[in-house]
Amino acid sequence: QVQLVESGGGLVQAGGSLRLSCAASGGTASRYAMGWFRQAPGKEREFVSGMARSTGRTYYADSVKGRFTISRDNGKNTVYLQMLSLTPEDTAVYYCAAVSGSTTNYVYTRARDYDYWGQGTQVTVSS
Repeated sequence: QVQLVESGGGLVQAGGSLRLSCAASGGTASRYAMGWFRQAPGKEREFVSGMARSTGRTYYADSVKGRFTISRDNGKNTVYLQMLSLTPEDTAVYYCAAVSGSTTNYVYTRARDYDYWGQGTQVTVSS
């Protein structure tokens, strides 16, 4: 069973950038389809970005496309979310998640498909 720990959140001004990290333990991150979700106060958890298990294929929500980049460092067993040109609308708790038994080239976008979740890291973007 994999454990996920996010880090890298914080307070940043609009237009700034942050890089979130998701460290996996108890399992190899490259063997899981990975995803990033976020949840703002009073809103449902929403998909941000995902990466397929073996191929590294990626997919992004329209709201972050061109600004966010998901990547994986297999040697560090860590998945990243690089976030550029942040806006106040990006303010949320960001969660890392993993799918066990995933199809090799499929990017999962529904939260209910994910089996493991981190505790979340707060990202706050001031105007």
